[in-house]
Amino acid sequence: MKTEKDKGPSVRALRVGEQVRHILSDILARGDVHDDLLAKHPVSVTEVRMSSDLRHATVFVKSLLGKEEEAILKALRTNTAWLQKSVAGKMTLKYAAKLKFLSDESFDEASHIDKLLRDPKVARDLESREGDEA
Repeated sequence: MKTEKDKGPSVRALRVGEQVRHILSDILARGDVHDDLLAKHPVSVTEVRMSSDLRHATVFVKSLLGKEEEAILKALRTNTAWLQKSVAGKMTLKYAAKLKFLSDESFDEASHIDKLLRDPKVARDLESREGDEA
């Protein structure tokens, strides 16, 4: 039996999240934020997850150069109110979503898994399994 928690995000939440991602990406790419650190370091907005009521948005970001991620997150959090206002002005929602910025760790996890799979011991085990199946 499925409950509400088992369901994924609604199509509307996904669509609004993607719209917020595009708006934030555009703002950061143009350097509209009056913060020297954000102007100097390109930031990618990789994903935006909206709450079911569309009042909260968790924004996952990654520094494109992979440098000063903590400082970039701090700068984004410092400018959150201005970013919320800017996003709300470009959307037609009843409420402005509260933004929460987090670092996107998925690239680091993928890199770690790739490194593990390239380990000679794992490669040897994978080769021996392929030989068993043939």
